[in-house]
Amino acid sequence: MAAGQGTRFDPSGRRDKLLQPLEDGSPVALASARTLLAVLPDVIAVVRDPNSPLGLQLASLGCRVLGCPDAHQGMAASLVCGLHAIPENAGALIALADMPFVRPSTLQALVDAVTQGADIAAPVLNGQRGNPVAFSAWHRQRLLSLTGDQGARALLRHYPVQAIEVDDPGIIRDIDSPADLISTPTTNQPS
Repeated sequence: MAAGQGTRFDPSGRRDKLLQPLEDGSPVALASARTLLAVLPDVIAVVRDPNSPLGLQLASLGCRVLGCPDAHQGMAASLVCGLHAIPENAGALIALADMPFVRPSTLQALVDAVTQGADIAAPVLNGQRGNPVAFSAWHRQRLLSLTGDQGARALLRHYPVQAIEVDDPGIIRDIDSPADLISTPTTNQPS
């Protein structure tokens, strides 16, 4: 999910937070994508414009890049766009491009949980649920019916979620401000 406006990072809209370099020089979204590509055979990156610098860079890494012209309607529009690109019988790991610190082991644990029968699996660190979240194909129609900027939060409130305990502070760290680009964690709330 890389189609958001990033207005908390730069209210003027001049700097795309997903292209800002982390301390190691990697752009935020590309660091997130590399981690996903290390674990998943197919990574779909939903962006506003597939021909933008962000879209082109994600494609060069090996992501399948989809443009979402309705991204301005909220996170659910991007999620629905991505879901239309996967087979009906496939589950989905929904990850945010502004969370580059999630570990590959966390992604694998979520995939494993859904593969082994969980309908929803979410990582938890010290009692705090984070992102990304994995969904089985059983939730496909519910996910496709989402609207607005809440993403899949309503499903997490109304259906059982298998909590996957992880020792991964990356699940609760996103990039909302320039200060978040440094490796020392700040007190961020999950998106």
